[in-house]
Amino acid sequence: MLIKLRKTYDRYPSQFWLLAGGMFISMLGATMIWPFLLIYVSKRLQMPLVQIATLMTINAIFGVAFTFIAGPLTDKFGRKWIMIAGLLINAIIYLFMIRADTYLSFAILMALAGSAGPLYRIGADAMITDLIPEIKRLEAFALIRIAKNIGVSLGPAIGGILASISYSITFSIAAAGMVFFGTLLIFFAKETLPTQRNTRKTTSNSPKLGYSYILHDKAFVAMIAIYSFGWITSALMWIMLPVYANQNYGIPENIYGLIPTTNALIVIFFQVFVTKKTKRFRTLPMMALGMAFYALGTGSVALGHNFWGFWLSVVIITIGELIIVPTSSAYVANLAHPDMRGRYMGIYNLAWSFARGAGPLMGGWLSDAFGATSIWYGGLMVGTLSTLGLLLLSMRETREKTIAL
Repeated sequence: MLIKLRKTYDRYPSQFWLLAGGMFISMLGATMIWPFLLIYVSKRLQMPLVQIATLMTINAIFGVAFTFIAGPLTDKFGRKWIMIAGLLINAIIYLFMIRADTYLSFAILMALAGSAGPLYRIGADAMITDLIPEIKRLEAFALIRIAKNIGVSLGPAIGGILASISYSITFSIAAAGMVFFGTLLIFFAKETLPTQRNTRKTTSNSPKLGYSYILHDKAFVAMIAIYSFGWITSALMWIMLPVYANQNYGIPENIYGLIPTTNALIVIFFQVFVTKKTKRFRTLPMMALGMAFYALGTGSVALGHNFWGFWLSVVIITIGELIIVPTSSAYVANLAHPDMRGRYMGIYNLAWSFARGAGPLMGGWLSDAFGATSIWYGGLMVGTLSTLGLLLLSMRETREKTIAL
């Protein structure tokens, strides 16, 4: 066992493991807060769910806008300092949330958080792509997910316990985690932005046209659009489900925190195994399969009435997560030109930014208009449509390859 772990460690550069360790720390802090953020805000402001959910929409709008900015910034100025800026800004925001007590103050903080998030995520994805050759990327992204999910396995459980005592402590510890990771990057990470010499061969026949170059790839744009639409199911499960379980079934934060912990533990123990199986198949059919599990899991929440019902729903979507997330990450990374990796990963990160805004808004509207259970029927429809869209894209890809032969 130790020999196998040593071989795995030796397959990747030391900076990759620095990133993996830092992501564990930052995810530990972040997931102490985010599963319970809407609960915290709803208790502070005493407003209807649909109005509270608009804060996530504000966050997502700024996230989408800064995704387009973060990509070119990481391609021009490098990955390292863009990541550090995003981490430190997030730390400051967490501290200010302790004192926020009006809708306007929360709206401003959520807008700033949405702006800072892409700086870190896109910089990290681009740095990993720089460090790891194409043949190893699928496994590398799977390992990064395991590192993140070790943090996720602990964060919600710890956050739920601390939140039941004091949200101020929770926010302070989360901020400290961001600062610690940023400090590690300052002193130990090296810039990985490819030099012109290294990218000249790759890009000599591919003029730099910024986002216009990417957006002309109709198949890629279609995949991102369908994937982003389907990712609304993930936003419903991770943002709306904690509030739904708390308000409708009285499940407190310290108990609910065990649900995302279960998700993380499944990823930790089964991600490498699943990735070894899925990499044998074509990307788009695997993405469709993963999305089908998201549709099924989201819809199944409507049938749950207690902790174990919601726990089972999250287990179902976790199977989809194991399939779709590293597969889609490696797919986009392999498509990207070396001097445009920030932009490609920026477009890819739009999926979560879009879903984080549209999901809570859709869920809040459905809940207020048709009852709380309708949130999950809506998620089932969204996931099913996305699954069908990915299957159609796969069929078109197969047909085009056949014609080309």
